[in-house]
Amino acid sequence: MKASDLFVRALEAEGVEYIFGVPGEENLDLLESLHPSPIRMVVTRHEQAAGFMAATLGRLTGRPGVCLSTLGPGATNLVTAAAYAQLGAMPMLMLTGQKPIRSSKQGAFQIVDVVDMMRPLTKYTRQIVAAAGIPAKVREAFRRASEERPGATHLELPEDIAREQCDAPLPPASQARRPVADQKAIVRARRALEKARHPLLVIGAGANRKTSSRMLQRFVDTLGIPFCSTQMGKGVVDENHPLWLGCTALSDGDFVHRAIAAADLILVVGHDVVEKPPFFMREGRRTVIHINYVSAEVDSVYFPQIELVGDIANTMWRLQNEFEPQPHWDFSFFDRVREALCAQVREGADDPRFPMLPQRVVADVRQCMGEQDFVCLDNGIYKLWFARNYRAARPNTLLLDNALATMGAGLPSAMAAALLHPERKVLAVCGDGGFMMNSQELETCMRLGLNLTVLVLRDDAMGMIRWKQEEMGFADYAMTMGNPDFVKYAESYGARGHRPESAEAFAPLLAQCLARDGVDLIDLPVDYSQNGPILNHELRERADAL
Repeated sequence: MKASDLFVRALEAEGVEYIFGVPGEENLDLLESLHPSPIRMVVTRHEQAAGFMAATLGRLTGRPGVCLSTLGPGATNLVTAAAYAQLGAMPMLMLTGQKPIRSSKQGAFQIVDVVDMMRPLTKYTRQIVAAAGIPAKVREAFRRASEERPGATHLELPEDIAREQCDAPLPPASQARRPVADQKAIVRARRALEKARHPLLVIGAGANRKTSSRMLQRFVDTLGIPFCSTQMGKGVVDENHPLWLGCTALSDGDFVHRAIAAADLILVVGHDVVEKPPFFMREGRRTVIHINYVSAEVDSVYFPQIELVGDIANTMWRLQNEFEPQPHWDFSFFDRVREALCAQVREGADDPRFPMLPQRVVADVRQCMGEQDFVCLDNGIYKLWFARNYRAARPNTLLLDNALATMGAGLPSAMAAALLHPERKVLAVCGDGGFMMNSQELETCMRLGLNLTVLVLRDDAMGMIRWKQEEMGFADYAMTMGNPDFVKYAESYGARGHRPESAEAFAPLLAQCLARDGVDLIDLPVDYSQNGPILNHELRERADAL
């Protein structure tokens, strides 16, 4: 059997359905072997977008997404996507080509050491030097990508190895179950909860899995402990729940931070150090219980006293079964925090000004989206408004990146969601800066026949950095830019382009776009003039007054 055929058989054995990428000369044997395979090759217009799509597939399914590039410049274009998957704990496998390693007629043309380049950005990276090693290398790459903590892996297949003949057998995939938390640690956590007066649940990125979501929802319903989340923990427990206390979208000074400061015991479920810490620990101030698949990565601001290491869903189920609400628990201050938060979130939700305020944009988007529909955010100042104001009802329905926090991922992320779930509405929310980094993928959307809407929030500037510039007292400098006519730009790809002329026109237009097949783009002017006054000053003052 040809080695490239064996490679494809190994991918099929792992359940791969899609490969996203931009093939090159060095991939042609592999491409020929993929031709009769049920695996679908999805050609994108840039390798970075292919990597973002593969990582999002991994995030939504729990199985590694696969992307492909050629050697040299193709492989270097995957670097940002590798970091995106690695920091975001999204299982992904990158496949890159390479010149023949046993002989070469081109010297060092296009040659970079891709394996060494990928080493600090992946959990596992290998060059395949013999066809007989393909089955084991593929199996190990998938195992490593899926193993806690999930992330990126990489395999390089040189041209001459791809053409070898080999009949190596495929190793069967192992059936492994996650370990569970130690019973003595469960007892310690239960005793600490019994002593607490103001316990609080903080949900992080690592809990954003379906089974964890179900058990955490049941835990909150049964014990009645209020909860908040980090940005990547949004939707793990339905944020329409009466015990919701908000999201730690800002670094500090928000209402949710007052609740955290008042807690004498915090159950931190799925904390991931890639996100900014939701609170700073001080010795002796409170008890912190770390609940995660992996032990805590201790630093100067996070050193939990109790750790429950193992399957999160199992841990929450056992805690719930071995415990009951305590009569001395006091959540009265948390109730005040919730009332203040909800009142503030409602402000601006129907503001008629145009260009639109981000508060109104978030409220109108929430109105148009169902509980299972996807809102896929790029990175910009609007991400903070969505994290604070958009109530996610299901895990991984507000797809945002608070790990690498790279621009350019919003549209590819939405494309992967639309490909996997054509039955759901999909909305990509991008700033004009982030959208232009991968806007060429509109052609890929049209070619694939995807159904999605792209909302471009246009302020003709780098809004997030402009806000930080203002917060630091610096002059407004080097943040403005020009843009194409986004309506005509969308239409040039065959998509439908729209530009509402009032705040009142936006929600009906968005609902219309989401309800039909095909690709729509909405060019929406947005007013960020309130970012500084509200996010830097007003929120802190109102939270301090609680």
